[in-house]
Amino acid sequence: MIEIKNVSKSYKKGEKVINNINLEIKDGEIFGFLGPNGAGKTTTIKMMTGILDIDEGDILVDGKSIVENPIEAKKQIGFVSDNPDMFLKLKGIEYLNFIADIYEIKKEIRDKRIVELTKEFGIYEVLNDKIQSYSHGMRQKIIIVSVLLHNPKNWILDEPLTGLDPEAAFHLKNKMKQHAKDNNAVFFSTHILEIAEKLCDKIGIIHHGKLIFVGTQEEMRKKVKENASLEELFMEITKRNEENN
Repeated sequence: MIEIKNVSKSYKKGEKVINNINLEIKDGEIFGFLGPNGAGKTTTIKMMTGILDIDEGDILVDGKSIVENPIEAKKQIGFVSDNPDMFLKLKGIEYLNFIADIYEIKKEIRDKRIVELTKEFGIYEVLNDKIQSYSHGMRQKIIIVSVLLHNPKNWILDEPLTGLDPEAAFHLKNKMKQHAKDNNAVFFSTHILEIAEKLCDKIGIIHHGKLIFVGTQEEMRKKVKENASLEELFMEITKRNEENN
């Protein structure tokens, strides 16, 4: 479970890019986090994962504060960034073992998981190649495998399907569903509204740094328009918010 409590962030004095947001991602649900470019999605995610400092408020991961107890909070998180271009000088297997060392995964367990996951995502044969030689999609896969390796309770996924081939995307979506079914939390940021519509139990929409909707798609339809697609609902809600600002 992840709780965002009265969180704000400013990059310039007096200009809040995140303005007092409150959000709860419960165990057992896939939560879709939507918003236009520049709305504050990535800034929010970077605060949730401890990459950016929080100016006001706090974020709790299974009750552990990312501000007061960042190491323990981060142990409960698996994070897939929207940019997989990291640790490029390492071989795939070196990177996975590095992550396994950080999370203190025993050798017999890590070895089994590495084989299973890399075969499932189609990168087993390139584990001894440097990550810099991988395509964008393959880099995305190695990051996803590294997150699944330590089996964290809370997944934070920022555009995780970008660059994945259909088979890998299928496997990841199934894993997201199963992870939530096992009473874990999945926080999922995406621009692909059709996928969010099919996958997500709840939706949050951020616009100009403020949460303008949180709830189920049914609740959104009752509030905005019956029988509308998520894409239509999203466009209407953000348009109304723009007109009111």
